[in-house]
Amino acid sequence: MSKEASLSSQPSSQKFFGKTITSPFTIPSGIVSTAASIIQHIFDTIPEVGVLTTKSVGLEPRPGYREPVISQYAPGCFVNAVGLTNPGAKQLAESLATLNVPEDRFLLTSIFGGSVEEFVEVAKILAPVSDGLELNLSCPHAKGYGMAMGQDPALVKEITAAVKAVVDIPVIPKLTPNTDNIAEIAKAAVEGGADGLCAINTVGPGYTSAHGHPVLSNGSGGMSGKGVLPIGLKCVREIAAAVDCPIIGCGGASSADDVRAYADAGASVVGVGSALIGLTTDEMRQYFQTLQRDIEYGKNQAESLIRYDVDMQFRPVTLVSNERVTDDICILTFDRKVNVQAGEFIFLWIPELGEKPFSALTDDPFSLVVIDVGVFTHQLMALEPGAEAYVRGPHGIPVAPHEGAKIMAVSGGTGLAAVYQIARDFENAEVFTGARSSDRLYYLDECKKIADVHVATDDGSEGYQGFVTDLLRERLKGLSQEELDNVVFYNCGPEPMVHAAIAVEREFCRDEQIFSAIDYLTKCGIGLCGACAAPDGRRLCVDGPFLEASDSL
Repeated sequence: MSKEASLSSQPSSQKFFGKTITSPFTIPSGIVSTAASIIQHIFDTIPEVGVLTTKSVGLEPRPGYREPVISQYAPGCFVNAVGLTNPGAKQLAESLATLNVPEDRFLLTSIFGGSVEEFVEVAKILAPVSDGLELNLSCPHAKGYGMAMGQDPALVKEITAAVKAVVDIPVIPKLTPNTDNIAEIAKAAVEGGADGLCAINTVGPGYTSAHGHPVLSNGSGGMSGKGVLPIGLKCVREIAAAVDCPIIGCGGASSADDVRAYADAGASVVGVGSALIGLTTDEMRQYFQTLQRDIEYGKNQAESLIRYDVDMQFRPVTLVSNERVTDDICILTFDRKVNVQAGEFIFLWIPELGEKPFSALTDDPFSLVVIDVGVFTHQLMALEPGAEAYVRGPHGIPVAPHEGAKIMAVSGGTGLAAVYQIARDFENAEVFTGARSSDRLYYLDECKKIADVHVATDDGSEGYQGFVTDLLRERLKGLSQEELDNVVFYNCGPEPMVHAAIAVEREFCRDEQIFSAIDYLTKCGIGLCGACAAPDGRRLCVDGPFLEASDSL
């Protein structure tokens, strides 16, 4: 078959719908490249990803499902149900318009709709800022979307034709493996004018449980990862035998041998998704560099970089005490130790309610600080001793100040939990903590046992009257240059406070001395969903949570 793109031993010169792309690799929709900042970072630093696929977007914003949204049932094998979370077509279009897309890279925007008309409207909005459109006709867990449409050949043809009629860029339907005859669906898409096809989306739906409870808040979800590789290869092979167009093959690929298998089956471009679990941004860059070298030189080394050791199992804990600090702040203490190092975080799961990430205030016994900011934390505030919960983790990267460093930890809100462990585990520390009033301060006596503590309150009811960052500036003014050069800052708390702290610290010290954990939204905790994207494209859950300061943090 004559295809515009083809995998070869020279992946640096691939043709893909009029563009010469850097490589025949993509990251499938919904994994990692889900925020504009992450996409730009990959464009700028990982040329080995030739096609960047966005998260699927619909006409209106969707909050998606409550966490947990992903479950690991075996190493490298997952079930997920995110629920088509997206900001809506107009907002995504505004974000994509800010991107600097290199000439040798292809931006493929994934779209969905609940009807033919919705697909058309979304396509019109996104086409001007995209190199191509992927039509999500295959999501297996969102009722009324995706797979529900993609199993009907006539509807696939109708949607494809309708979108093709209103855009002048390539249209690539993404097909579901959950059909008796994927070749028939592929033919219908091509008859509707599809320029290429993508296969496969997740398989299923499937189900996982832990301690007698369904893990996913949706109950079931699509299966991805290593276990679906044979299905993906089978589907691509059947599609390639039925139609003559470029095919993006994805599902379970993690090694160069997998990429070669997809090429043999008929794929022009291969997506690597779930295999990126747990990889930091730097590790992901190294992985794709190695994968490209493997293809060029006939090797198979990239899979040795995959994190098959990521632990997502839940462990039971029982609540011993619920100490109320104020009406909206409490400290929960459980009955056992958790293995967590300073800087790492854990997830607390309440079946049927959800899960959220927390820094452990103490690890033995395990305790955490809760501020009532939503449905989940509101329920935690009301937990009574004897209540059972579950913990997974730890996740993130432990902090590692240089030997003999002067630690200056700055916190607000629940941020004290994160910096307390740093001050406790490393000597020569000072803790700066602030609150609106003295009644919102907690754990000060314990902090004073391990560090010099500086307190600021907005109303002056305890310590310095004013912002904690003003108190920090006054302290730094009293240090010599030699002392300043030895300082390492750890900031944790709400975004405005952290940014203010960084601004003060930059007056005296270098960026490489400043590390911050901002309360960005964290959902999966393992680097796949991209919800915790920082403005510079790093992901808080795997690159942090304490990120070195940058111009766009």
